[in-house]
Amino acid sequence: MASAVLAELIAAMRGGGIDFSGDPLKARADLETLLATMPADEALTYVEIELGGVPTLAINSGPDHAGALLYLHGGAYVAGSPQGYRGLVAEVGKAAGLPAYAPHYRLAPEHAFPAAVEDAVAAYRALLVRGIPASRIVIAGDSAGGGLTLATLVKLRAEGTALPAAGYLLSPWADLACTVATMQSKAADDPSLDHTSLLAMAALYLAGQDADHPLASPAHADLAGLPPLLVQVGSAEILLGDALLVADRAGHAGTHVQLEVWPEMIHVWQSFHFLLPEGRAALDGAGAFLRARLGVSA
Repeated sequence: MASAVLAELIAAMRGGGIDFSGDPLKARADLETLLATMPADEALTYVEIELGGVPTLAINSGPDHAGALLYLHGGAYVAGSPQGYRGLVAEVGKAAGLPAYAPHYRLAPEHAFPAAVEDAVAAYRALLVRGIPASRIVIAGDSAGGGLTLATLVKLRAEGTALPAAGYLLSPWADLACTVATMQSKAADDPSLDHTSLLAMAALYLAGQDADHPLASPAHADLAGLPPLLVQVGSAEILLGDALLVADRAGHAGTHVQLEVWPEMIHVWQSFHFLLPEGRAALDGAGAFLRARLGVSA
């Protein structure tokens, strides 16, 4: 059974959330206001740098020599920022024992697909140029950032670039056509996302391009030859089907994939690690997975 605080959290979310079905710039501003209320570890430093021409937030969440976490934030490709997500990024970095780098990848509608993929790839390559071995890098992301993580891995593989040690997908949005059955079957359970809003944001990001393009909807890509993947999703999410599809496709392609479906959990519940025991537990488990891929003991 989920913790008692989950019910309180869901009630608060149902009381008023971000409207992604209307003006995307308003949704962007509203999400940033909400994210500003999320705590971040004040013992760490948060510094703006540049990676491959992409503005990036660097966080000293692990030793400099340890490698790097490249984290791609959520926000339906139209909203969100590294600054807003810095608390979650820092916790993933700490769990993995890695310094974290969160690029300000370009957002729609100002910058349509594949701008976000191009920026993520550029930031990753810049980490390699800095002398960080691919075997010491992991890529992670939540929601749209989870789909972007997978798309980035597919793009890197296609270009013959050395792949990172692992990928970590938190409640990934990986089918921009929004065709999975859970868009409807889990609609009443999900307090934060809805089918109509996701379709609207997908249209802004795609700008008339094919939703089935493998770098836009990587759930439909060839997932062979990718590094080990950890996929975490809640059972109370309309994106449950996206995660299941990713795991199915990766498994059939012979890629190591660990799928975790957490009962009763909501979209990116890990971001509530500071009050939700299941959020902390999921991050701890992810840290163990990533450290194992890096060859680091707990």
